This record gives sequence, structure tokens and C-alpha cells, in this order.
Amino acid sequence: MSPPRHRSTTDDALIVRSLALRLPPGHRIDAHDHAWLQVVYAESGVMTVSADDHQWVVPPHRCLLLPPRVPHAVSIVSTTAMRTLYLRHSLARGLADAIRVMDVSPLLRELILECVQLGALDRRTAQDRALATVLLARLREAPTLGVGLPLPADPRARRVAEFVLADPGASLPLADLAARAAASARTIERLFTDETGLSFGRWRQQARLQHALRRLAEGDPVTTVSLACGYDSPSAFSAMFRRALGANPRDYLSAPRAAAVPRPATRARSPRSHPR
Repeated sequence: MSPPRHRSTTDDALIVRSLALRLPPGHRIDAHDHAWLQVVYAESGVMTVSADDHQWVVPPHRCLLLPPRVPHAVSIVSTTAMRTLYLRHSLARGLADAIRVMDVSPLLRELILECVQLGALDRRTAQDRALATVLLARLREAPTLGVGLPLPADPRARRVAEFVLADPGASLPLADLAARAAASARTIERLFTDETGLSFGRWRQQARLQHALRRLAEGDPVTTVSLACGYDSPSAFSAMFRRALGANPRDYLSAPRAAAVPRPATRARSPRSHPR
């Protein structure tokens, strides 16, 4: 993910660039940023993106919008086909002033994949301008959702958060976790509410949901995942999962939103380097 070695005169005409990578489990892309707005999408697999003291799990039915110059790191959970678009600021102005996780409809999925296949969109080409217009319209209309997990800044609350993230299924009461951080349960509850916008109980549920998505992506059965997330029964876990994500955990990652469509080459074009 290095910057391009040179800029040709045609670069000024590009309005969308793309990058396609297939990455193995455990791969990490260290913190970096880009000059253009970035759309991060996993055609298959699951990845975790960290930025602005938050972390997001990005499964195939969702994409992440990153505003320009936001440092972020990416961790690959399962073998992932990462498809990334970079939108010139003048094109995407107002699309995402903050990080957004959005639902990827079948049409938006096809638009992203078509842009990746073409490599780049050029404002001087009528077909490219039309494609960019539809892409932007679908991105603007896509509902904002996702499993974002804000991390508290206070060192005591951050230690409690790290305890939970290290073992999301542990059922230690907040008083015990707070004592490990040399604080009272009331103080930790207040800090979580003030700094994350979530009660500690809600925050822990979000952490468990992220852990569940990662474990499901690795192929673990629902019963195993439910126990690993601290639930006494798969039914209780499945009910929580459906409320949060609108689907059963057994089906969420395995059932594609739309059948894969063969993608014949439409015209010859070399992929362009992604911008920094």
C-alpha cells in the first residue's frame, strides 16, 4: 500500500481509483492515511479496521467509509478479498465527514466491483462519469449502521476495556474488573458512559458481538461462538445477534446478499496505484 512512484498528467483527470488485494488471516496493514476518501469493502472474508479510538468489524455485507487523512489500521480475520475505492475529494465532498459503516446492497456491491475491474474512472469519459454518479448516489443513500466499538481514553476505563477484549466471554462483574483497574464500579460506569456513549453493559455486548463476527468468520460453529461470547445457550446468543444485525449467526456470513455475477472484461484498462 505504498504511494505511486510518479504522477502522470492523466492523474488529474481521475476521479476514482481502486485497489484489489487478497489477504491471509492474521495479516495487518499498519496505521496509514490517504489523501482521498476511501471505501473499504470485503467481497469475501472479514476484517477489523481501527481508527479514531474505535474499531469496526467489516463483514462482506458492509463497507467502511474513511474520510481523507484519517489514520487507520486494518487486521485481517479470515482470508479476505479486500476491494478498495479512493474517491477524489472534489467528487465526494460531504459524503463522509466522519467514519461510517454502511450496508452494501446488491447494486452497490456490483458498482464497487465494476470500479475495481476498470481500475480507475476518468472524468473525461462519459461512461466513467455516469458510473461515478450512480456510485455516489448509492453511497449517499446507503443506511449507516455497523458494529462500531468506541474505546475509552481514561487509562482506568481503557484497562477495563482491554480486559474485556482479551476475554470477551468472561462473566466477571464490573466491580471485579474495576478493582483490577484500581477504580470503583461507579467510576468505570461513568467513564464508559461519558467517553463511549454506551453503558458498560452495552459496550461489553458490542465487544462480544465483534468477537462473534470474528469467530464465525473463522468457521467456528454457533454453539462454540455463543459460549466464547459468554452466553449460556445458543438461543440467547442468536436472539442478541438477530437484534443487532438482523440475521441468524448461522446465515450471516455464509449466505451472500446477491449471487455472484460473472464479470466479463468491458474494456482494457490498467489498474492505477492508489493515492496517499
